[in-house]
This record gives sequence, structure tokens and C-alpha cells, in this order.
Amino acid sequence: MMKGWVVDKVKACKKTALILTITLFAKSFVPAFDVMEVHATSSTQQQIQEEENEKAELENRLDETQNQLDGLKGESSSLKKELADLKEQLNQVAGRLEELERQIAEKEQEILDTQAALEEAKETESWQFECMVARARTMYEMREDNHINALLGAGNFSEVLNAADYYSRIAKYDQEKMEEYQENKRLIEDHEAKLQAEYAELENLKTQAEAEKSKVSGLISRTSNSISQYADQISEAERQALAYEQEIKEKEENLEALRKQYEEELARSRAAANAAWRDISEVSFDEGDRYLLANLIYCEAGGEPYDGKVAVGSVVINRVLSSQYPDSVLGVIYQNKQFSPVASGRLDLALSVGRATADCYRAADEAMSGITNVGNCVYFRTPIEGLEGIQIGGHIFY
Repeated sequence: MMKGWVVDKVKACKKTALILTITLFAKSFVPAFDVMEVHATSSTQQQIQEEENEKAELENRLDETQNQLDGLKGESSSLKKELADLKEQLNQVAGRLEELERQIAEKEQEILDTQAALEEAKETESWQFECMVARARTMYEMREDNHINALLGAGNFSEVLNAADYYSRIAKYDQEKMEEYQENKRLIEDHEAKLQAEYAELENLKTQAEAEKSKVSGLISRTSNSISQYADQISEAERQALAYEQEIKEKEENLEALRKQYEEELARSRAAANAAWRDISEVSFDEGDRYLLANLIYCEAGGEPYDGKVAVGSVVINRVLSSQYPDSVLGVIYQNKQFSPVASGRLDLALSVGRATADCYRAADEAMSGITNVGNCVYFRTPIEGLEGIQIGGHIFY
């Protein structure tokens, strides 16, 4: 009957809008059936500390990302300079190749011209040789007495000498022309050999230049790819930096809201201490308040020592007694954003199965009887540096 009354009472209260269904809660619920696994409430100040820590971590990550970004931009700038140098080098190599190709073309034409001259020289030599042979054959075929008669038939000795000189000069001319053509042929052949050697050297230089061009082109390709990769990394780092900046901005906004909320809590705590307080004898507890309070104590301090359980119950009852808070156990516990087990649905789960232990009930009884071991404290949280209050177990009460 007690359990059903509490459930009905909770349903009737408008402040139960944040209650989660057991089915949904079970999907994300950290097993609470072991009393030692029940965790304490994270208060506003703890949230502030966590937000500040997360903000500091984000700022560190942003600094690291900015340093990384600066490094990437520096590397990218160096690579771009290197790429410009490589392109200039490639232009120079291409210019050398163009010049070598022009020289090779000229050398090829010169070789062709030399080979044509050589062929002409060979033909001339052959013609001269044929002429010599023909003259020799003619002279050989002439009768000897004709030669003698030609000499004897001369009118005088001078004509004889002229005739002899004529035959001698013909022979000498043929010999000189043969030697001249042979020398010319040798010179042309030497020139051709020289041209062929020069052509081979040009071809070798062209091969080297093409290899250099290929190497430089490969370097340009790799450098361009590296620049592209750095551009992607820079883009990602800039995106990450913007994300960190956005997160930091959100943290700052959250911190501002939390600090405002914390100041309001401190103000309410001070106001509660100075406000009118009812005596415990003036409070009329409803049926089911004990069951509700015992299960809240279980959720908030199930793993704490007994004094810690009494202290949590005392905070709830102090709020009931203070004019700054609702005047009922139900109203205090379900006041918006005051007790995390309410928002998470953990309290409803505990209520549905009755998880409160005997110590939780005993602590609830003491608190509802007016016993307090934390004075007029109306807040509690896990300890953090700089927060003063009464420490019992793993909680600071203030």
C-alpha cells in the first residue's frame, strides 16, 4: 500500500515531468543493484570544475592544433618554393633538350650532306680512274711505229720534245687528279667520322637530358602530391581548430551559466540559513514520505557510511523546514534540477522495486524526527578543492 501511494503521489505531482520510464532507463542504467555502485550527486560546482577542466583540455588541444597547423603551413610553403625551383629546373632542362634536338637535327643534315659529298667524290674518283684506264688502253693499242712515226714525222726537234712532253703531262695530270680525288675522299670520310662522333655525343647528351627531365618531372609530381596532402591536412587541422574554438565557446557559455547557477545556489543557501525555519513539530509528513526519502537516500548515499545516509536525509528535511524551498518531502525531492537520481530516472527505478535498505529507512526516520548531523546545510556534493563545509564520507555538506 505504501509503495502504491508513493507512486500515485508522484504521478500527481507536475514536477515529475522529467521521470523516465523504467524500460528506457534500463537501456542506459549502470547496474544499481549493488549498493556500492550507487554514485553521489554531481553538484553545480563540480560541473563548473569539470567544464573548466574540459575547457582547459580543449584549449591545450587547440594550441597543439595551431602549432601543428603552423608547422603544416611552413612545410607547405617550403614545398611550394621547392616546386617553383623544380619547375624552373624543368624549364631549363626542356630548353637544353630543345637546343640539343636542334643541334642533332643540324648534325643529321650535315652528315647527310657529307655523305652526299662522299658519294660524289667516290663517283668522281671512279670516273677519273675510268678516264685514265681509257687513255692508257688507247695509248697501249696504238702501234709502236706510230709513236715512232709521230716523233720522226715532227718537223724539228722542238716538235719531238713537245710531243713527248704532251704524253708526259697527260700521265702526270691523270696521276695528280687521282691523288687529289683520293685525298678529297679521305678528308670527306674523316669529316663524316667526326660528324658521327659528334652526333653520338649529342645523342648521349639528349639521353642524359631526357633522364634529368624525367627525374625532375617525377620530383614535381611527388612534390605536388605532397603539397596536396599538406593542403588536406591543413584543411583538416583548420576544421579541427574551428571545432575546438566552437567547443571552447560553448564551454565558456556553459561555464557562465553554471557560475550564475552556482552563485544562485550559494545565495539560496545563505538565504536559507537566514530565512525563517519551521520546527520539525510543525511538519506533517504524508503517507509514503518515509518510503520516498529512504529510496532517495539509497540512490544518493547507498554506498556511504550510515552518518552519510543521515546527512543526505537531513538536507532534504532542512529544505522542507526552510521557507526557501517547497514545504513537503515530495516537493523538495522533485523540485526541478535538484537531485540527479530524479532526472536520470534512477529514483523511479528504486521506488518501483523498493531498493532502500534497512539503514536507509533508519536514516530517513532520524532525519524526519528532526535529527541532523549537518546543521542547516541544504546542499551536498563530492569534495572539490576550495569548497568548505562538513565532510562526511564522500560528500561535502554546505
